Amino acid sequence: MRTGKIALLAATSALTLSLLTTGCDRTVSHTESEKVSRDGTVEKKEKTVTESSDGTIKKEEKKTVDKP
Repeated sequence: MRTGKIALLAATSALTLSLLTTGCDRTVSHTESEKVSRDGTVEKKEKTVTESSDGTIKKEEKKTVDKP
């Protein structure tokens, strides 16, 4: 019984430590736009800027075009 508690405590501590050291990304900016042309083509753009816990900035751009 005692070894089970120690193993559970060790696993919980390891999980907590890994979550604390990695941190979470923070969304700095997020924009979405949609443009419909005369022929019915829909163009969607999405831009996201995130900052990680170590200060690194990551920019993502996604563009999709749907033609009728």
